[in-house]
Amino acid sequence: MSIPANTRPLEGGAPRLKVPAGATDCHMHLYLPGYTAQPGGPDIKELATVENYQVVQRRLSLERVVVTQSNAYQFDNRAVLEGVTQIGQANARAIVAVRPDATEADIDAFHSQGARGARIMQLPGGAVGMDQLSDVEARIRPLGWHLMVQFNGRMINDYMATLKAIQTDYIIDHIGKFMDPVAADDERVDRIVELLDRGNAWIKICGAYETSLTGGPGYNDVGPVAKRLIEHAPERVLWGSNWPHVGVPRERYPDDAEQLDVLLDWASDSVQQKILVDNPAKLYGF
Repeated sequence: MSIPANTRPLEGGAPRLKVPAGATDCHMHLYLPGYTAQPGGPDIKELATVENYQVVQRRLSLERVVVTQSNAYQFDNRAVLEGVTQIGQANARAIVAVRPDATEADIDAFHSQGARGARIMQLPGGAVGMDQLSDVEARIRPLGWHLMVQFNGRMINDYMATLKAIQTDYIIDHIGKFMDPVAADDERVDRIVELLDRGNAWIKICGAYETSLTGGPGYNDVGPVAKRLIEHAPERVLWGSNWPHVGVPRERYPDDAEQLDVLLDWASDSVQQKILVDNPAKLYGF
């Protein structure tokens, strides 16, 4: 089945934030020619190629990237790994979907192609949910991978026992993805702080537009939570563009420069260096 070429806007004004050398986009997706959506995942409406992304990457002056497995592909990791191959492992890593019964040979093969993490997605369309997290962790732990975990932050109390049991590193995705947003002093944000203090949890500043009710560029209902978490544990924060923004309809498509510029209000210059360069270099081995 032929998938239409990208029609999303790629060009635009430069961000106000002048990124440091080695800046990393820790969360984006690719939809490459020749790979179709798998049963259980959403449809792929149009392509998002390496060439498309590199236009956005140059616009934002980013150098490194973490390609995240799309829900559309479920356990078919070929497109994400091909994307890393096209970009080159000097500047790219992959997050893949790992079956709970994956073999050591499976994980070794993914690792050799640039994979460094496994996606856990406790939202509709996810290939692996929280109920399979511990099994996946057991498969990836020997190679020092991390888990990228996404769920509705309002439900975090349901998942605390599972999260506290994780022995490897893991990322809490999308600023906790509170749907709808909560106040920065909400007790469920306290739970994220508690997890960060345990030493193996990270938080990713990404996709505020997916949950915000006030909208960009300021995301005033999501920003206070982001600021609190950044101030609390700046050495454990990452940033991602979430390009190509397939989780929202076209009329809500965000400006890519604005996704980077949120850090001007949410983090100091020195902390921006940690978020964009130092922290991802540590986690991904750049």
